[in-house]
Amino acid sequence: MMHMTFYWSRQVTLLFTSWRTDSWPSYALTLLACVLASAVYQYLEYVRYRVRRGGKPTEGTAEEPFLLRSKGAGMVGKIAGGVLFGLSSALGYLLMLAVMSFNGGVFLAVILGLTVGYLVFRGEDDDQTAGLNSTCACA
Repeated sequence: MMHMTFYWSRQVTLLFTSWRTDSWPSYALTLLACVLASAVYQYLEYVRYRVRRGGKPTEGTAEEPFLLRSKGAGMVGKIAGGVLFGLSSALGYLLMLAVMSFNGGVFLAVILGLTVGYLVFRGEDDDQTAGLNSTCACA
């Protein structure tokens, strides 16, 4: 039966008909997989951001970004960015479909993984670049 509202149960079918949980250990492993997949999604977004920026030079120096050091490396950066975008998009859509199982535990596991992944991989970079990207013309 396909649920159209949130429900709380250890019995869930996730993404594939072969991925069904019917016991607490299998449900716990499924939730752990959701947490880890969500954290990996945040890591892929972090790496994609770094590749798009061309690496992160040391603060206060004019160091050339790693991917732009040799001639033709711009194409390598574009290909790497494209591959990372594809992986990140695919994983993001799979997470969305997992949440659409409407199981409350799966929903909370995905949110927990996204939060932990953001705090571990992306929190500092977003805070440091927030002032640089601001277009406010406040006086």
